[in-house]
Amino acid sequence: MRLKIKFKSCSEISVLPLHYNHIVQAFIYQNLDEPIAEKLHNEGFKDPASKRQIKFFTFSRLISTEKVKIREGHIVFHGDVYLVVASPYSEFIQSFATNLIKKTNIELGNETFELASIEVEPTPEYAEKVLVKTLSPITVYSTVLTLDGKKKIYYYSPFEEDFEKLLLKNLQRKARIWFGKDIYGGSIKPFKVTKKDEKILLHHGNLVKGWDGVFELSLPPELFQLAFEAGLGAKNSSGFGCIEILKSNHSKKKARL
Repeated sequence: MRLKIKFKSCSEISVLPLHYNHIVQAFIYQNLDEPIAEKLHNEGFKDPASKRQIKFFTFSRLISTEKVKIREGHIVFHGDVYLVVASPYSEFIQSFATNLIKKTNIELGNETFELASIEVEPTPEYAEKVLVKTLSPITVYSTVLTLDGKKKIYYYSPFEEDFEKLLLKNLQRKARIWFGKDIYGGSIKPFKVTKKDEKILLHHGNLVKGWDGVFELSLPPELFQLAFEAGLGAKNSSGFGCIEILKSNHSKKKARL
């Protein structure tokens, strides 16, 4: 499931650090019931094969209804702001939405917003091939050894073959955890991505490279679901890999809480 949350600024403008992912991530954890927050933060869900842990939620960048401005390392928002949060973990979605509804005002960094609305969006209806656009950058990386034996993180671009391979492998790992079975096949191709779509973000003091743009997805139904609910690529719970349909022949009504 997916939540689309609308924030109304309590002042004429709202100013946040340019690299604000950690602020939104903390906001999400702070508005979960404690047992769920602790489970996700400390444990996540473990892959029996690789032993890797996945949090199983993702979120978008803050989407402004008006043009934003960059000023001295900060981002200035005018008007309303939207946030999309997605997860296949229904208890997570329910807990987050329930706790938000109880609040009149929301604190993000040093800014205060009024909670205007929460919309529950179903996962897009399955289609064999769809175009999606990123709501937060997709990051794909691996740890490699340099010639002097030191570990280094290498970030892949959509123009490298391993970008797609690792995206699919990541989805397969998520499916193995969530559905309890191995699911293979599918493709994820850059459709409208240029070098200008590369994004370099600072998260908890570490540089993370990711990519915005439009991608063509052709996936088995289970991987399709997880692409939208758990995100594409790595670091989803840090605000990477959130996507939405760009073109679709089907639409579903949204429910308002």
